[in-house]
Amino acid sequence: MPQPMKNIEYLDVVDESDQVISQAAYTDIYRKLLTHRIVHILIFNDKGEMAIQKRSKYKSFMPNAWSTAVGGHVRSGETYEQAALREFREELGLEVPIQFLYKDFYEDKAYEAGLKKFLYTFKAVCNGPFALDQKEVESIDYFKFDKIKEMMTRREKFHPELLFLLKKYYNNE
Repeated sequence: MPQPMKNIEYLDVVDESDQVISQAAYTDIYRKLLTHRIVHILIFNDKGEMAIQKRSKYKSFMPNAWSTAVGGHVRSGETYEQAALREFREELGLEVPIQFLYKDFYEDKAYEAGLKKFLYTFKAVCNGPFALDQKEVESIDYFKFDKIKEMMTRREKFHPELLFLLKKYYNNE
């Protein structure tokens, strides 16, 4: 593996069975459309409402879009769980117990040739308060599923991975 340079994030490149085959810089992952790993944490409060975050206007991809409460790339050498807990701390300033929910092979249609990712989704129960990293997260709010569906119907801007998870697992809520 190349020696990491300061501020360059390296990710594991995986095959279609999620086995690590190499490492690449974050920018190369997207430029070369290499299959990699992503984590998401769905956060619910004591009322069963789901927290979704409004991504910061500073994000290069999907700024100001609604996204999972926590999400991000699995860095080279990290497990899915380590990455999820790191992202939780970085984005929301907390660490709470998480529980595995789903593993999906996802093809991002935003890229002409298709960018393939493994999405590993966890669940947490947490009522906050959160210490938001404003470079990453504009805001975070809890919503009932009916309200989220209404937002989708109004065509509010949603991150495609959140839409995928909502449609696949929460369509009948």
